[in-house]
Amino acid sequence: MATRPKILGQLLVEAGHLSESQLEEALSTERRGGERIGETLVRLGTTTSEQVAQALAVQLCLPYRPPPLAPAPEAVAAVRPALVRTHCVLPMEVAARTLGVCMADPLDLSAIDDLQFQTGRRVSPIVASPEAVLDGIEVAYGDDLAALVQSLPDELRSKRAAPGLDLERATRTAPVVRLVDRILRNAIDDGASDIHIEETGDDVRIRFRIDGVLRQTLELPSSARRAVLSRLKVLGGMDISIRRRAQDGRIPIVHGGRHLTLRVSTLPVNGGEKAVVRILDADNAPTSLDGLGMRRADLSLLRRLVARGEGVILSAGPTGSGKSTTLFAAMSELDRDTMNVVTLEDPVEYRLAGASQIQVDRPAGLGFPEALRAVLRQDPDVVMIGEIRDRETAEIAMTAAVTGHLVLSTIHTTDAPGAVTRLLDMGVPPFLVAGGLSGVVAQRLVRRACPRCRARGCDECGDGHSGRTGVFQLLAMSDALRDEVSRGASSSRIRSLAREAGMVGMDTDARRAVASGLTTPHEITRLINAATGATLPCGTCEASVPVGALACPQCGARMVRVCSCGERIEPGWRYCPWCIRPTEPTGG
Repeated sequence: MATRPKILGQLLVEAGHLSESQLEEALSTERRGGERIGETLVRLGTTTSEQVAQALAVQLCLPYRPPPLAPAPEAVAAVRPALVRTHCVLPMEVAARTLGVCMADPLDLSAIDDLQFQTGRRVSPIVASPEAVLDGIEVAYGDDLAALVQSLPDELRSKRAAPGLDLERATRTAPVVRLVDRILRNAIDDGASDIHIEETGDDVRIRFRIDGVLRQTLELPSSARRAVLSRLKVLGGMDISIRRRAQDGRIPIVHGGRHLTLRVSTLPVNGGEKAVVRILDADNAPTSLDGLGMRRADLSLLRRLVARGEGVILSAGPTGSGKSTTLFAAMSELDRDTMNVVTLEDPVEYRLAGASQIQVDRPAGLGFPEALRAVLRQDPDVVMIGEIRDRETAEIAMTAAVTGHLVLSTIHTTDAPGAVTRLLDMGVPPFLVAGGLSGVVAQRLVRRACPRCRARGCDECGDGHSGRTGVFQLLAMSDALRDEVSRGASSSRIRSLAREAGMVGMDTDARRAVASGLTTPHEITRLINAATGATLPCGTCEASVPVGALACPQCGARMVRVCSCGERIEPGWRYCPWCIRPTEPTGG
């Protein structure tokens, strides 16, 4: 048994699937949780699970089956579903005295014994990859998460964690492997952006974030939490023994022909750990700005700003508001054959053909400022920076824009004018912001009205919503704005000049989205309420009125008293102090 990893690895080398140096690197790599050499090679990306399965079949002199696996109906009927899920095996063919079974681990004697005892037939193992077996079980026996939970070992189905639980062994058991794999693949199929695994009392709840809303999917017994979290850590190359420190990892996964990356984050919480898995589909890059849901005037203006080929264009908003999607949609319309387009990201979210994409690595000394300086020596035409979060990065970006580069980036602010103020608060010189910034797109995502049922609710959407669309606010820098910014103008002054230049509020664009049938009134309520910070309620109709407005835009009621000379009259004044005229006896 001690020489088995080397034999399997040598078979892969002889088959041309990896080099001797790659094998030596894998053999010297620390393998956690009893990980075998084949699993290590797959995790490192040096070979595939199918290539490992083929080599294992050669090593053990057993037959190999490639995916997709198509079991005979009589073989499926011969074995209980619970036994199949417990051992993660797939019956393929049955005869009077034999049963052919696809197994990812054909040396699992416990599984073979249980199958022979239940069926009364001699088991003939067939080697297949773990993914092929799991997919075959789903097709043949159905996808029942509750049944998978019931197939967990007894020590993982109790309300309290079993003392002395062997986590390394538990993470390798077929039920845990199958359960975690199914959770991940169900989330992908449901279109989730995140998976939350968190403890609540005696149970563990698993929630999917779909269209921006967290939805509970499954409850697990508390004792299964550590095994499930440890399995995620093993897949993500993290240390299962560390539970009191935050960790990050990545899991490459192929599902339905799509190559995805799962970004795993664990965090110690009271009584245990919580994990969040972000699902990134690098191949799902937007192809144009048209599908974002932007109003026609803003779309045309944004395209003009991008076509200028210089200046900084920022996408502003909170986490999960679609900022990166907007930037990649803009870059997808660039002629990348004649331009040098470079992106600096953490992590790389989309693949953009024709662009040089760089993964920022802070522990290795390649943060955003360092990477940006290096990129600017590579003769770029367009640079996309994942996020501007510090003064150094902001100053380099603005300087690059002033010298003729187009720079795209994101920033965390609530609205477009706030992005300008945020840059000034970071300490970026006002003249540099005024000269380098071209425009800011602030945005939020709201759920899109289902086109099939027109938001009434149907079997396809459930609650009348399907997918998401954007609500936007676009600020384009004008000469008047640049003059004010260079003098360090206040945020209220920047907002006032931006409105004069044609910028509309995000709440106004949200109402436009409802009127266009893109979303529903319920979805924009939060945006309307959030916008009240820059408005006052009308005393007559309670509508939102912009600060400083003379009258309510809904009912026309006057908000302030104004003299005929145009100056504002404060309550109690009998004469205008500016023109000495008597004030009107009435006024709003």
